[in-house]
Amino acid sequence: MRIFPADASHSHSRTSKSNMNDLNTTVVADTSAASPPGYTLWQLVRYMLALGAWGFGGPVALAGYMYRDLVEKRQWITDADYKEGLALAQLMPGPLAAQLAIYLGYVHYRFLGASLVGIAFVAPSFFMVVALGAAYVAYGGIGWMQSVFYGVGAAVIGIIAMSAYKLTTKSIGKDKLLWVIFLISAAVTVITKSEEVWLFLGAGVLVWFWRSPPAWLTRKSGINSVAVPLLGMFALSTIDWNKLKQIGLYFAYAGSFVFGSGLAIVPFLYGGVVKEYGWLTDQQFVDAVAVAMITPGPVVITTGFIGYLITGFWGAVVAALATFVPCYLFTVIPAPYFKKYGKRPDVIAFVDGVTAAAIGSIAGAVIVIGQRSISDWITAALAIATAAILWRFKKLPEPAVVVAAAVIGLVVHPLVTHV
Repeated sequence: MRIFPADASHSHSRTSKSNMNDLNTTVVADTSAASPPGYTLWQLVRYMLALGAWGFGGPVALAGYMYRDLVEKRQWITDADYKEGLALAQLMPGPLAAQLAIYLGYVHYRFLGASLVGIAFVAPSFFMVVALGAAYVAYGGIGWMQSVFYGVGAAVIGIIAMSAYKLTTKSIGKDKLLWVIFLISAAVTVITKSEEVWLFLGAGVLVWFWRSPPAWLTRKSGINSVAVPLLGMFALSTIDWNKLKQIGLYFAYAGSFVFGSGLAIVPFLYGGVVKEYGWLTDQQFVDAVAVAMITPGPVVITTGFIGYLITGFWGAVVAALATFVPCYLFTVIPAPYFKKYGKRPDVIAFVDGVTAAAIGSIAGAVIVIGQRSISDWITAALAIATAAILWRFKKLPEPAVVVAAAVIGLVVHPLVTHV
């Protein structure tokens, strides 16, 4: 409800109130920085380290885990801060889950928090894919990988579906306009099999103009800097510096200009890694995508596996850094402006619109990923059973479900393929 001065003659009073309102707006906008958080930076880093180690399901599921654990359960992050982070992650290029994690680290602990949280979130899966890359090179492929993915890929659909349901019920509510945006975004994602950044921007502007028509426009400038990591690594005689340079430039480009979830980068990587440069064969690339799906953490960490196959450990390091450094910069540079102006009615409306479109895209991604992972009635039954089990046993940890699905895949897949 708006309160206007009753007496137009008290101009000084109006001026004072206006100044006070401006001051209050400034104070409210930075309340997360002024009030002490209910957790330490080390607690958040430990959580992200654990999530990076056991968080299966790709960006959609990881975003759902963060909401459930940090907003609902622990209440370390407010719903508004989470929405801001999700909106920023959707609007900027790069892996969604990693950018969301980095932003949540920034909320109370600024650049130090963003940096440590980002490293903690990515490190576990990086070392896992490097280990798998070493095994892959040593043994000429990993035959059991497809069997594991057969079970895990189906179970992940159930996990993602539950995450999408929770995000939808919590964030959309009964707002009819947001539901329209949600449904349109879901449909576009299913039809195009990709996440369209123009849809997120359009949804944000629509809700902004609908709820809070601007008296004046405050434009946030876009950031188009491309971070190409120049690594002062320890020189080893076996390093192919020219190839490392090519890897760094290519993956920095991929991390800087590919929008959407981690899966959105897969066709882009295929065009460069297989078709343009010929670094990997078709089968090696398929195996790299499988590694991304059966390992926890961000899907884009498969760039580390690809880098390892190209030129060993340092290739993995360069590829991973080149992919994630731009994502870090695209998060921490605009983050202060999101925090400063995040409580303005027009910005809140814009974020709500982007969030509705983002959640709609996540819901649509359940169908898109399901089409890739569900290949027969067994995987369909496994996906449905996973969702039902998580619905019934809400405290059941997802890693236990994933391990069980992996075992089922190892047992059932060889039988199915030999029938």
